[in-house]
Amino acid sequence: MAYEPPTHTVERSIRAITGAKIVAGVDEVGRGAWAGPVTVCAAITGLRRPPAGLTDSKLLSPKRRTELAALLEDWVTCHALGHASPREIDELGMTASLRLAAVRALEGLPVRPDAVILDGKHDYLGRPWQVRTVIKGDRSCVAVAAASVIAKVRRDAMMAELQGEFAPFGFAANAGYPSPVHKAALAEWGPTPHHRLSWSYLDALPRWRHLKRVRVVVAGDELEDGGQLGFDF
Repeated sequence: MAYEPPTHTVERSIRAITGAKIVAGVDEVGRGAWAGPVTVCAAITGLRRPPAGLTDSKLLSPKRRTELAALLEDWVTCHALGHASPREIDELGMTASLRLAAVRALEGLPVRPDAVILDGKHDYLGRPWQVRTVIKGDRSCVAVAAASVIAKVRRDAMMAELQGEFAPFGFAANAGYPSPVHKAALAEWGPTPHHRLSWSYLDALPRWRHLKRVRVVVAGDELEDGGQLGFDF
């Protein structure tokens, strides 16, 4: 199925309305995995024409994603990645962990963006970042699509490195997401140090249920959205 290529429309609108000169696209991968970090990429692309075939990483084959990521890492003006570990996810919850990883990525850039295009409908960044959320931004916005591909390929490679030590879990193939191989290994061997122990999959594993961590939710866990740019596209 053919998809419309991403454009710079949102970035141009942000520049025109707010006067922002540097706009970063941000996307995450690993939110729904049972093991491994949640990874965020921040990418600044300017308004140049992107490599052919750029789109949401989920719409690309693994081979094409890898090829495109190699092109993108040289093509983007700059990019940086941030991670939140399984232990941080257990302690903080996913929303705060996404923010932690995104801030690490944004602060890893050589320049500070004036505005951020964030994939999805929820602003998990908040102040002081000036954020524009875009549903399916990884398909429609060049910078977000580039961040999507780089984040996916880099996190997949990180998980593949665990294959030698934890071969039964099939991390090279499933990247920590639930799969029949992953589920069977969990039932037999229990969670690895790379698993998120606060997640409900442990409820279905009687032998390992005692390892589950219960996170205490406190006031202030939810992020304010005061940094949201005040316009819609």
